[in-house]
Amino acid sequence: MTTMAPMQRGAIDPNSRLRAVITGWVLIGLAVLAAAVFGLDSAGNATFRLTLPRDLVPLPNLVVPAAPFAYFVSAILAFLGVRQFLRGGARWSSLSLGIGLMLAVAAFLVWTAAGKSFSLTGMLESTLVRAVPIALGGLAGVLSERVGVVNIGIEGMLLAGAFAGAVVGSLAGGYAGLAAAVAVGGLFGFLLAALVVTHRVDQIVAGVAINVFVLGLTSYVTSQVLTKYRFLNDAPVFRPIPIPYLSDLPVVGPVLFRQNIFVYGALIMVALATYYLFHTRHGLRARAVGEHPEAADTLGLNVFRIRYVNVTIGGMVAGFGGAWFTLGSVGRFDEGMTGGRGFIGLAAMIFGRWHPVGALMAALVFGFADSLQQKLAILQTPIPSEFLAMAPYIATIVLVAGLIGRARAPAADGKPYIKD
Repeated sequence: MTTMAPMQRGAIDPNSRLRAVITGWVLIGLAVLAAAVFGLDSAGNATFRLTLPRDLVPLPNLVVPAAPFAYFVSAILAFLGVRQFLRGGARWSSLSLGIGLMLAVAAFLVWTAAGKSFSLTGMLESTLVRAVPIALGGLAGVLSERVGVVNIGIEGMLLAGAFAGAVVGSLAGGYAGLAAAVAVGGLFGFLLAALVVTHRVDQIVAGVAINVFVLGLTSYVTSQVLTKYRFLNDAPVFRPIPIPYLSDLPVVGPVLFRQNIFVYGALIMVALATYYLFHTRHGLRARAVGEHPEAADTLGLNVFRIRYVNVTIGGMVAGFGGAWFTLGSVGRFDEGMTGGRGFIGLAAMIFGRWHPVGALMAALVFGFADSLQQKLAILQTPIPSEFLAMAPYIATIVLVAGLIGRARAPAADGKPYIKD
């Protein structure tokens, strides 16, 4: 009998070596792009405004020479790319690619703003706002998958929350609509738990069924009822709530402390979920159920109840995120208005390695891509609008395919538990 010799300490896995080589060529390609396109085709300075009209403390504009900045970024990208071909470069592939993509985006932003004025603070403010539904969708996924339940139905829960928030908000006010959105999201979370935990329906099929059901139901009611009775689709919108003194800080104030209830709620929920999962006894039990439900059961934990509770709470979080589309944005419901944000939330969850804070950070990246395509349309860049609209989804593919690395889901994720 032959046995495989263990890999020597410090040896590089062949797959990691291949990943490093691919990363190196990608970075070198970005370096060539930055020099040949952003450098040669840039003229003048890019002006970034740091002060909004309502700010009390004005800041001078940030002026960046477009061409020199592009060449500077190109040099750094080339250095990072070459470093991937050297010994030990494979260990820094994800970090190097992440830094390289950030620099490439910065060079692209300077190139588009060359000779123009651009509100950087306004874009950062928009980034945080647009990241809210994605962060809440990702948080809903974290709460579900940490107990071993794959929640593909986040998109449907977001859409159901948006619909309930619009209709109830139109009849009874914004806070009633928000409560209805949370309740409806929790109802679909409970339904998902009943299907996959009690009846052991395939978790992917159950989630897709919820998505299709909610999309069909809301589309039918919208076309048959809301278009006829418009007073049912005229909900109030929650206005920003400035925090005294903090909202007057330059740059940070408008971005973090001059937002509406959904932004504050998302940040609070991420903090609470992090504390719950990693610093409480109940969170430890939930993670144990997601890793090894048989062992958790032998210790006296009720696996079914823990999964029910977490998936239902995840649905409530998604319902709250869904209300952002109506009560936090436009005040009305449109068919399919979530636009795949639930699926992007799942990508944010994976990129964030099933951690609430990680999901929030990933959501900010997607929110930045979403905000960027809006700002570029205002700047009238030569890029077709169809390609700009693809930006959030391209970011999803790039991050999940290029930066995930060896992310590991909970061991029991997607596996039904059958009690002996």
